[in-house]
Amino acid sequence: MFITFEGIDGSGKSTQARLLAGKLEALGREVVLTREPGGSPGAEEIRALLVEGDPDRWSAETEILLFTAARRDHLERRIAPALKAGQIVISDRFADSTRVYQGATRGERRAMVDSLHAQMIGTEPDLTMIIDMDPDAALSRGLARDSGEDRFEEFGAAFQHKLRAGFLGLAEEYPERCLVIDGAQGADEVSADVLAAVEARLA
Repeated sequence: MFITFEGIDGSGKSTQARLLAGKLEALGREVVLTREPGGSPGAEEIRALLVEGDPDRWSAETEILLFTAARRDHLERRIAPALKAGQIVISDRFADSTRVYQGATRGERRAMVDSLHAQMIGTEPDLTMIIDMDPDAALSRGLARDSGEDRFEEFGAAFQHKLRAGFLGLAEEYPERCLVIDGAQGADEVSADVLAAVEARLA
């Protein structure tokens, strides 16, 4: 099974991906926990280009190409081999992030994103958890991390509100695989909701 976590910056999806991986491993499952952009050596090099530096460093078109290149390397070298080996792959972000960040909020380039995805990736998750929460609270949480990887947070609150609307729109577009989880709950409550959804799908 291929499971992805999506949501705005600071929503807690990275924490939930780690918690789910630990719980599934405790149940005896073989799990690969990964992330995007990144997840393979080549993709991690591209990650630094994308998440660091000035917000206006890249045009939307260049971002789309860089994300797609990183995703292709990640798919070839990590995701596909793990799925072939019968493992559960949990990824902190995947193609839905590009659909929203570059496709829906950076000048309506969704058709370009979908075309490149069909040609170069051609893979969708089995289950996508969209961790939803108030963008203003999530933004303050994300900036407080001071990780150095805050290029997208620096686009500001209005951008984060657009992102939230984009992710909720994807949940309506792909109801068969997308599940919206209330990220305003405590981390343990969110984790319980996530695990229940995954166990139901595995069953």
